[in-house]
Amino acid sequence: MNIKIVCVGKLKEKYFKDAIAEYQKRLSRFAKVQVVEVADEKAPEKFSQAEQNSVKEIEGKRILSKIKDKEYVFVTAIKGKQRSSEKFARELKDLATYGHSDLTFVIGGSLGTSPEVNKRANDLLSFGELTLPHQLMRVVLIEQIYRAFMINSGSPYHK
Repeated sequence: MNIKIVCVGKLKEKYFKDAIAEYQKRLSRFAKVQVVEVADEKAPEKFSQAEQNSVKEIEGKRILSKIKDKEYVFVTAIKGKQRSSEKFARELKDLATYGHSDLTFVIGGSLGTSPEVNKRANDLLSFGELTLPHQLMRVVLIEQIYRAFMINSGSPYHK
């Protein structure tokens, strides 16, 4: 299986980089995992709705340029579907069973994702109504992907 995580912005903190690297290493026995960063669009402190929409559109084009037609795409979104770790694990297993071996997960910028990115998504994935820093969201997402593989392998990691 091939897993790609497309993120807006650079990861700066060493401890987040170390956590991502650790989960990539752990996942390597199950899947090839690639993290792709796209540039975030600079925006003023206070800006209009039109300017916000423009930022999301520009970042959205950057995100979409990294997604191929054959990929099954999850976009992280507060208004997405919440599921338990077990249900998420079953979904990943079912996707692999039914021929979706290229999975892409998208973490948008600070304003979220554009309507075009959400339209391209096969599924909107929510980790709850909390707002998390994008750097931390990467760690949470990759840990949950790893947890899903461990659940599917029958490992006690999940307990």
